[in-house]
Amino acid sequence: MQKDRLIGYLEIFHAGEQYAATSRELEFAFDVKGAALRKQINTLRRKGVPIASGENGYYYAETEQEVRRTIAHMKHRISGISAAICGLEKSLEHFDTAQTRLPLNGGDGL
Repeated sequence: MQKDRLIGYLEIFHAGEQYAATSRELEFAFDVKGAALRKQINTLRRKGVPIASGENGYYYAETEQEVRRTIAHMKHRISGISAAICGLEKSLEHFDTAQTRLPLNGGDGL
């Protein structure tokens, strides 16, 4: 998928939140899988292209507020992922690693 094609497509047909395109629609239009589409959108966002997203899909942001809503949504997702990581790290306490420890008081009585 060419980056310029995706930008142009969003600018022309999906400018503004009210004209958001679903991931499925974009996948079909550009003949790509979801992961490739998300990677491309992420790359463009990193370069400063104002591709926003919401409940209805992706769109070329027309206003600052559309970009700010997307940023807020992404930050919310980050905090959820961070909480899940903390929970998983805590779950590591449940795994018994005693089998790999050596006793400090001389071991097997030798």
